[in-house]
Amino acid sequence: MRKILLLLFVAHIAVAQKAGVQFKEISVEKVFQEARRTGKPVFVEIFSPTCHVCQSFIPTLADARVGKFYNSKFLSTKLDVGQPSTRAFLDKNRLFVPSLPLFLYFDPQQNLTHFAMSNNTTDEVIRHGTNALSPQARSQNMKSRYQQGERSAAFLIDYAMLGRVTRDTVANMAAMNEYAKQQSPATFANQTNWLALQKLVLDFENPMFQYMLGHLDTYRKAYGAQETQQVAENILMSSLYSGRGAQFPVAKILQIRQDLVKIGIDPKIAANRTLLPEVNAYFRAKQTNKAVERMDSQVNSNQLSVPEYIYISRLFNRASPDASDVPTIVKWVNKGLAAKAAPKEQADLYYEMAEAYRRSGKNADAQKAAQKSMELAQASHLDTRRNVEQMGKLK
Repeated sequence: MRKILLLLFVAHIAVAQKAGVQFKEISVEKVFQEARRTGKPVFVEIFSPTCHVCQSFIPTLADARVGKFYNSKFLSTKLDVGQPSTRAFLDKNRLFVPSLPLFLYFDPQQNLTHFAMSNNTTDEVIRHGTNALSPQARSQNMKSRYQQGERSAAFLIDYAMLGRVTRDTVANMAAMNEYAKQQSPATFANQTNWLALQKLVLDFENPMFQYMLGHLDTYRKAYGAQETQQVAENILMSSLYSGRGAQFPVAKILQIRQDLVKIGIDPKIAANRTLLPEVNAYFRAKQTNKAVERMDSQVNSNQLSVPEYIYISRLFNRASPDASDVPTIVKWVNKGLAAKAAPKEQADLYYEMAEAYRRSGKNADAQKAAQKSMELAQASHLDTRRNVEQMGKLK
């Protein structure tokens, strides 16, 4: 009897799985090839086998009603977010996964038309698929709806999340700034807006985040000290390393550094994190002396490795707006040489020394360093084409 019951149970599961969404077990490229042949749109579930929320969706996606809808309307596939092929697919389509599971809907030409982070009910999963088929309801039209003036709070949250998924920081920031304007400061720390800070805010100048910085104890008491620090840190670092952040003036970068310390990051760690943005901002402002001062302070207060000496010497040789930094670069190179550099590393260091001298017009010193770099490269059986080119410039 036990065996009969077990067989019936297995058979029931098999029937349920067959009745549910039929996920194709072929590469995503082949799924889209089939989509182009058939004209059907594609449904992609981004999941992880270790994600308990993803696992909880399995019965819902195996539901007969869900299966009947999706199997008639879409070609479906599942992609494990931890697989290199999935990451390549997401990068190719400039997509980010803010949480799992993530439902993505594409036309046969692999254009994203809709996305959803669904509640776990059959009606919700079917509703998202229905919206993906509707030109009026799908995510693809959110930008035009925003441009036409739609500003409901629910829409702004959805549009901001679309910005995250599609890596459109400008759209995300615009939506969340509009959303913040609609909220009373008295509601900034409520559960809904806390979730917005966790999932959607990428700009440290957003009013809700600025309020958070001024009321950290309120958030620590409500949501925990560690979680509060993590959310604030994520927003600050997202701002610093965004495309917009790459053009920040020094004052804004220093503000982010101070804010990192304010939320509980060790001052030395905060300084390390903002080092390169600060230096590059000084370069953009043509303040070479301040860039040198900032980097040299870092060198003097830390024990750098030889590759780090190579990196900072190369950075200044490539990006510095003038040659006033050359004496300091030569000092860094000599420190690297004194740190038991391997022959290949010595070749790199002498190469950068020659570049520095060349920039300052000291051709005799440059030729001497370039020759040394060439000899070390030859002895280490390295490609010497860059050395030949460098020596050619010094003749």
